Amino acid sequence: MRTIDVSIITDNIKEMCIEANHFLSSDMKAALDCACIQEEAPLGKQILGQLQENLEIAGADMIPICQDTGMAVIFMEIGQDVHFTGGSLEEAIHEGVRRGYVDGYLRKSVVKDPIFRENTKDNTPAIIYYEMVPGETVKITVAPKGFGSENMSRVFMLKPADGIEGVKNAILTAVKDAGPNACPPMVVGVGIGGTFEKCALMAKKALTRPVNQHSEIPYVKELEEEMLTRINSLGIGPGGLGGSTTAFAVNINTYPTHIAGLPVAINICCHVNRHAVREI
Repeated sequence: MRTIDVSIITDNIKEMCIEANHFLSSDMKAALDCACIQEEAPLGKQILGQLQENLEIAGADMIPICQDTGMAVIFMEIGQDVHFTGGSLEEAIHEGVRRGYVDGYLRKSVVKDPIFRENTKDNTPAIIYYEMVPGETVKITVAPKGFGSENMSRVFMLKPADGIEGVKNAILTAVKDAGPNACPPMVVGVGIGGTFEKCALMAKKALTRPVNQHSEIPYVKELEEEMLTRINSLGIGPGGLGGSTTAFAVNINTYPTHIAGLPVAINICCHVNRHAVREI
């Protein structure tokens, strides 16, 4: 049994909120650099260059890479042999987000009630997901999610008879409908299977997988590659102004489902696809 004081969780999440909002993850930076070389449309190439310049300024001057610093989504993979001390784990997570956004001078975008809309002034509460795994380590993923792209996400409750072609049409429909509103080039997270809420969670988590890593399931890998090609042939392009770089990646997660259903969720993220990962 390993003991971890929750203050360590707070400290790490504070740092990760600031890190994710100021610096691209290495996989996203590599994808952007590659796109700048491969994009042939003059305007698309210019926009990608401006995105690179924006990232350089953000890192050098410690300015957020986007004015929308997102709602903090936290994935906690907790070893079953870990025991937390020093208080509530959930409160420690929220405190980490609070300190990250207040001390890091990040925009506070969370309201207490979805109807009455009073700002909480510290970007809490966070959205937290827990998963128990073997071992005695804790893996934390902090993914600040901006709502320009979040608002473009979709859930389709398909019929089993719709099959793989129905899944493909759902993904393309979501991307076409999003158009420039999701700040392309985008990363497209997809969840197939499970239930209404499970497929949406899988799509969200798919966004945190490195964009240079495919699914280990052969047909899913092929589907990821095919959909990326088809999405990039739509011509939406960087900033929605045309080009061959509409998406950097399509990441797909699957799960068993009921004989009567085929749930599909598409969670779209903008060109920064912010996430920071640490293991404690």
